[in-house]
Amino acid sequence: MSAPICRTRKLVALYGSPRRQGNTSRLLNQAATGARAAGAVVEDVFLGDLSLSPCLEDNGCRDTGRCVIADDFQRIYLLLDECDGLLLASPVFFGGVSAQAKILIDRCQCFWAGKYLLKRVRGGFSRKRPGLFLSAAARAPRPDLFEGAVRTVRYFFDALDVALWRTLLYPGLEEAHDVLAHEGYLREAFDAGLRLVAEVDPGRPEQG
Repeated sequence: MSAPICRTRKLVALYGSPRRQGNTSRLLNQAATGARAAGAVVEDVFLGDLSLSPCLEDNGCRDTGRCVIADDFQRIYLLLDECDGLLLASPVFFGGVSAQAKILIDRCQCFWAGKYLLKRVRGGFSRKRPGLFLSAAARAPRPDLFEGAVRTVRYFFDALDVALWRTLLYPGLEEAHDVLAHEGYLREAFDAGLRLVAEVDPGRPEQG
């Protein structure tokens, strides 16, 4: 009797902060490290390093489900389309996600068009892919502090057939190094990345 084949989980980590060593970047790095410790392959994507046009709303994606703008999004599209799970981190700016994250999210209108206008169904899944959202804000805790950012991420994930599995939201972190004083936050992020891998659909077929 042959042993079962253990398929490598492939995740994408989207760094939405303009600071490579800011609080959310450090948190996401911990989550990605945890996912790798669980055996996943994680593709790190620093959105601030990419050449991404804002959505031009010319509706070209309505016919094909693909964005017609020729820039770095074409590579990111393939990563988002093929991954087994998604990690996104962004600071809160004016009640929402960063500009770097929002540009990518708006460009994913093509996924929305494919799902809701062209009625495409993702093959090989018995459930949605899992997604983790990490965020930090400089302000002190208040009931609606992360509300706008989380709502945007829910819509974004839905278009990609990703379920918002968990959110890690940390207020009161302003300077880039503030999270380093909170070992529990970093440990929680690592653990979330570790556990995210177990949420990947075990029935999804191996990718070529």
